[in-house]
Amino acid sequence: MATEIEKAAERVAKLRAQAEKLSGPLADAQAQLDAAREAETARRNEREGEYNRNVVATWRDRADEAANSGDDAHARFLDALSAEPWFAAYVEYRSARYKRGHVLTEAQRAQTALREVVTVPEQRWYDAEILDEIQRAVEKQAAALGAKFSEELDAQREAFVAEQD
Repeated sequence: MATEIEKAAERVAKLRAQAEKLSGPLADAQAQLDAAREAETARRNEREGEYNRNVVATWRDRADEAANSGDDAHARFLDALSAEPWFAAYVEYRSARYKRGHVLTEAQRAQTALREVVTVPEQRWYDAEILDEIQRAVEKQAAALGAKFSEELDAQREAFVAEQD
């Protein structure tokens, strides 16, 4: 039995020696990995700081450019809208409300000039639901385009931060 114990003790000693022999390179490799991760984190933090400083320095011009980027599209929209027969019909329909308002204002003025009690009612305006529907559709599509732009900005940030020097 003593020989069994001696054999097992020798085996444990050999394995300990092997483990100690391998633990040095493993510890070195782990330290290198930790150092590389720390260096990458520091590099990314520096790149993110650089990106953020650039955003802060240029946001006004970029915001103005973004705001003005729709000017031509707005003009094209108005031109296209004005050419639509349904729009022309809607404008004609709404103009009738304005015409009525002018008639009412003229009658109120006439009664006032004649020192009569003004019996002409005030103009009542009714919002048209078609405008709300158009606006909701526009806002939905505009929000989707804005979200896509936001994703592109996020991708630019990540590409800049991830870029190797």
